[in-house]
Amino acid sequence: MGIGTVEDVETRELRYFVAVAEELHFGRAAQRLGMAQPPLSRAIAQLERRLGGALLERTSRVVALTPAGAVLLREGRAALAAVEAAERRTRRAAPGRAEVVLAVKAGASAELLAELLDAHAAEPDAVPVEVLLVGVGEQGAVLRDGRADVALLHRPYDDLTGLDVEELGTEGQVAVLPAGHALAGRTDVVLADLADLPGLPAPRWSGPAGRPDGSGPEVRDHAQLLQLVALGRTFAVFPESVRSQLGEGLTTVPVLDAEPVTTVVAWPPHSRSLAVAGLVRTALRL
Repeated sequence: MGIGTVEDVETRELRYFVAVAEELHFGRAAQRLGMAQPPLSRAIAQLERRLGGALLERTSRVVALTPAGAVLLREGRAALAAVEAAERRTRRAAPGRAEVVLAVKAGASAELLAELLDAHAAEPDAVPVEVLLVGVGEQGAVLRDGRADVALLHRPYDDLTGLDVEELGTEGQVAVLPAGHALAGRTDVVLADLADLPGLPAPRWSGPAGRPDGSGPEVRDHAQLLQLVALGRTFAVFPESVRSQLGEGLTTVPVLDAEPVTTVVAWPPHSRSLAVAGLVRTALRL
């Protein structure tokens, strides 16, 4: 008998199943859910009967997913994420909580962000903007799960899949180096010049950075990386607008063959928020 549709599956049952499927252990899943194991086992068995097929293979020592269970795990995660996103957006849309949450990479687009916030605040119908600083590569995730309403992202580094976007500008990239480095006096470099620099290994990005990893220190955001460059521990390749953020001890050299970076403003495609639309219009005017 084939597995049926999940139209009648309750959110509670999906949470139960996802917990068991991820833990592959009923006891640990019950503990994670804060419930006793027997009702959890009964709920999973009832779900299997309703869908017309086994989701889990059980032995005395092992719990494993069936092919149908693997499908429901994938789809169930997506469904639960959508429910949670809807809950977050609904709470923010409640009366008395009018605001827009703008996600930005910590340490990135500082000048553009300041201009955007100032220009938006001057609009007669502007709502408050809460700035959510996130790690490298995380803006898309917080848009999709409802923690943010709009974000500044950078192509080609950030994942724009499934988002509505408007381009704000494109710029070249520069190598950020310690001021006393041998390459600091060059008028330009190419990426090959930056490979295997003595004493300056490329950084290792933590999280979903979307950038190739090197063998240097682990970094989580732009501000941390710039500080490590100033200390002579690594180097960076950033959009040329980073020059406005540099302090003493740092210099930049254009990288001729680095892919240009396009800054975009992005939002979920199903958004109907007038506040989000107003912020996007302000960004496009800058």
